[in-house]
Amino acid sequence: MAVHNEAKIGEIAKTVLMPGDPMRAKYIAENFLEDYKLVNQVRGMLAFTGKYKGKEITVMASGMGMPSIGIYAHELYKIYDVDNIIRIGSCGGHVEKLKLLDVVLVDGVYTEGNFAKNLTGNECHFIKASNYLNKVIEDTAQEINQKYVKGNMACTECFDPYLDDPMSFTNRIPKEYEAMGSEMESFALFYTANHLGKNAACLLTVSDSLCFKEELTSEQRQLSMNDMIKLALEASIKL
Repeated sequence: MAVHNEAKIGEIAKTVLMPGDPMRAKYIAENFLEDYKLVNQVRGMLAFTGKYKGKEITVMASGMGMPSIGIYAHELYKIYDVDNIIRIGSCGGHVEKLKLLDVVLVDGVYTEGNFAKNLTGNECHFIKASNYLNKVIEDTAQEINQKYVKGNMACTECFDPYLDDPMSFTNRIPKEYEAMGSEMESFALFYTANHLGKNAACLLTVSDSLCFKEELTSEQRQLSMNDMIKLALEASIKL
């Protein structure tokens, strides 16, 4: 039995969507899934398994930061034999081509952190998403006419707006990685998946930017999130 998940074996689907916020997991279950069931609420990390267009899907919160998603992803892959995890979250933009409310498909992710060294003893600071999952998501986006931006991101250990000098951080990112923005979980997800021979992808909605000072309404944020959620769900039924 998992330390941090009370779901019984068989109650977690082979494909899991992972928002950070437990309330967003609940929102997705209530608004997009049929016949859903609450299967985990340990530490408030809600998980629901239901059906989307006949396909069994689990939606489970990851919490914030690499250590949190690393724990939940590891248990999902290793104990519940999950094959695919698609993170669905938000990010900050660092470049002008990335507009507020854009949907981003992460190709690769760079971190200054030591998650990889902690987990396996190996130095690794850049890792790619699953080519298989990204191809399914890109094909799905084309089919449903969903616009997206594909590129690399940086994975941080601090929330960008709280940094004393956000530009100092962005300037430290090696230029060859061409990071378009930052979030806080995808490196740990990708690295854990790669280590365990599983698949991981990450879809993000741009919620803020170092380049633009526009304030977004809660309605704008939710509508854009819905576009991202629908893309992830439509891709999931093909897995």
